[in-house]
Amino acid sequence: MLSRTAGSLYWIGRYVERAEFTARLIEATIRLDALSPRPAGQGAWDSALLVAAADYDFGLTSETRSPLNISRYLTLSASNPSSIRSCLDAARSNAKSVRTALSRDAWEAINRAWLNLRGRATTGGNQSTLGIVEAIRAETRGFEGALHRMLRNEAYAFISLGAAIERADNTARLIDVKYHLLLPDGEKVGGPIDRDQWTTILHAVSANTAYRWLYSEGLKPWLVAELLSLRKEMPRSLAASSEEVVTHLNAIGKRTGLQSEADRLARMRQSAIERTSIDTIFNHGLHEWLSGFIYENARIHQAIGAQFRFG
Repeated sequence: MLSRTAGSLYWIGRYVERAEFTARLIEATIRLDALSPRPAGQGAWDSALLVAAADYDFGLTSETRSPLNISRYLTLSASNPSSIRSCLDAARSNAKSVRTALSRDAWEAINRAWLNLRGRATTGGNQSTLGIVEAIRAETRGFEGALHRMLRNEAYAFISLGAAIERADNTARLIDVKYHLLLPDGEKVGGPIDRDQWTTILHAVSANTAYRWLYSEGLKPWLVAELLSLRKEMPRSLAASSEEVVTHLNAIGKRTGLQSEADRLARMRQSAIERTSIDTIFNHGLHEWLSGFIYENARIHQAIGAQFRFG
C-alpha cells in the first residue's frame, strides 16, 4: 500500500471519530446546560471548548461566549479545524482519494454526513442543534457499521488505527476537563455531586448502561474516572483504545513487515496501563496522569506517521 493511501485511510478514521465525538459532546453539553443554573450552564459550554481543544481559537474570533455561538463554532465553523463540518470535509476529501479501498456503504455514510451540513449557516436553537447532531451521529454509526463489514485488510486496519488514536485523545480530554469542572472549589473527591451531571457525562460516551453493569455502589466520580480510564470492557476507555492501537499495529506489521517505534511506544503504554490502578492515579494526580497520557498518545501518532511515511 502506498504511504499516501495509508495516510488517507488513517485520517479518515481520525476525522470520522472526531466528528462523532464532537456531536456527542454538543448533545451532552446542551443537556448539561439545561440541568444547570447560571453560571454553571455557561461553564458547561466553556468546558466543551476545552474538551475539543478549541478554546484558544474561539477566543480569536472575538465572538461572545454564548451557547449559540459556541455550538455553531463546534458544529459548522470552517475556521475551526475540529468542527464537525471541517472533520467531515476532510474525511470526505480523503475518502475520495482512496475510494477504491472503501466499501460502498462506508463511502456513502461519509458522503451523507457531509451532505447533512452542506449549506447550513446556523445550528438554530437547542432542538434544531440536537436534530443536526443526531443525524450526524446516525451517519457516523453507519460508517462504523460499514467498517466492521469491510474485509480485514490493511485499509480496515489503518482506518481503525486512526479511530483508536483519536478516541483515546478525546476520552482523555473529556475526563480531564469534566472531572474537575464538576468538583466545586473545596469539594473533596466523592463529595455530593449532582447525579444528573455525571449521568450526562457518561451519556457523552455511551457509558450509562456499562457503568450500572460494572458498579453497584451508585454514581461515584472516581468510579466514572476508573471506568473511562482503566476498564477494558468499556470500548471508549483509555485502556480499550490503547489495546486497539496495539492490535491494529500488529495486524499492519504482519502484513507489511513494518514494525518500529510506534509499536514499541504503543506496547509500552498498554503495559503501563495494565499495571496501574485508579488509586495510584489519584495519588499522583489525575490531571497529571491524563496530561501524560495525552502526550504519549501524540507521540504514538507522530511515530505512526514516521513509520508509514505519511507524517
